[in-house]
Amino acid sequence: MDISADKQMKVTMILSDAAQVAEGKLNVLGGGWNLTGPAPAPFAIGIIFEIPWHLTNQKLKYRLELVDLDGVPVGVGPEAEPLAVEEEFEVGRPPGMRQGSYLPMPRAFNFGPMPLAPGNHYEWRLSIDGDTREHWRLGFSTRAVIEPAA
Repeated sequence: MDISADKQMKVTMILSDAAQVAEGKLNVLGGGWNLTGPAPAPFAIGIIFEIPWHLTNQKLKYRLELVDLDGVPVGVGPEAEPLAVEEEFEVGRPPGMRQGSYLPMPRAFNFGPMPLAPGNHYEWRLSIDGDTREHWRLGFSTRAVIEPAA
């Protein structure tokens, strides 16, 4: 499915210390940072998809992946598997919903500490049905290790 600019899919993403979805709302704790480390720390990503009326009642699929500054997927764990989350979803249109309205769909992803290289820049990139936008990127950096003065 083509999620072209004229169809106005809206997405809000935020890095936080923790996130959860409850009663249709996104709750974040310690949100809005873009610098972490150098030691591994747990973190979360909160996303609010705003699904336009004409894309309701249709199957869509999003992919959220972590990449480095060169756009290369970041591997984690013993197998260095690329870190990515994928989900197929369909937002139903409630009776009486006005044409042109948006339906929010919040999502929260919590991650344990992961060893990311200090002094680097990373980015979470989102795509929906293979389509992406510049503002569907969430960048952050890891602090460099500072050696104590001798």
